[in-house]
Amino acid sequence: MSKMSKRYQALKAKIDQNKVYSLDEAIKLLKETGSVKFDASVEAHLRLGIDIKKSEQTVRGSVVMPHGTGKKKIVAAFVTPDKEKEAKEAGAEIVGGKELIEKIKKDGQCDFAVAVAVPEIMKEMAAIAKTLGQKGLMPNPKVGTVTPNIKQVIAEIKKGKIDFKNDDTGNVHAMVGKVSFAESDLKENLEAFLEAVKKAKPDGVKGTYFLSATVCSAMGPAIKLKV
Repeated sequence: MSKMSKRYQALKAKIDQNKVYSLDEAIKLLKETGSVKFDASVEAHLRLGIDIKKSEQTVRGSVVMPHGTGKKKIVAAFVTPDKEKEAKEAGAEIVGGKELIEKIKKDGQCDFAVAVAVPEIMKEMAAIAKTLGQKGLMPNPKVGTVTPNIKQVIAEIKKGKIDFKNDDTGNVHAMVGKVSFAESDLKENLEAFLEAVKKAKPDGVKGTYFLSATVCSAMGPAIKLKV
């Protein structure tokens, strides 16, 4: 087991491990314990009371962070020729149709963080579904990345839209900003994320939905959050 650094121990000592903090308290502690040499990301981790063996209890959705995430995302837009100009104007760095699909099929290169597509091209995308799927990049209508409103969805992604889905242990994780953000901005982002996960609660879930929640900065100690 790796030994905690003196820096980490000092930061952890600022947090009462037996206390569940309010949102305002947690954010103040985040700012205090996010002291690294770079602008650390802020992460939220939720443990949900779902049955992961039941597919109908999968929790997934998306949310536009009011103040962005502080992370630039390269967007690839798979579109028909008549939509290429629109996608580029919306901010997509990589735009194409069949020729882009053929290129990825040939070399397997996926130099982007998010992929969006118009419905008309999804049939052709079957050729690279495995490649994109393994990287978690396959466009999906359930999270809004397959849509005829390509300009709108690209704009939302550029503004800070994130997708979330529970992992195989029933947890949901998300980046909700940077330590450098104002406390009020971090609070609004966290509130938006929590509300989105709340709205994504499957109908079949009984009992407590939010079992626990923590927030932390990258390389910082976890802070228990009251939800």
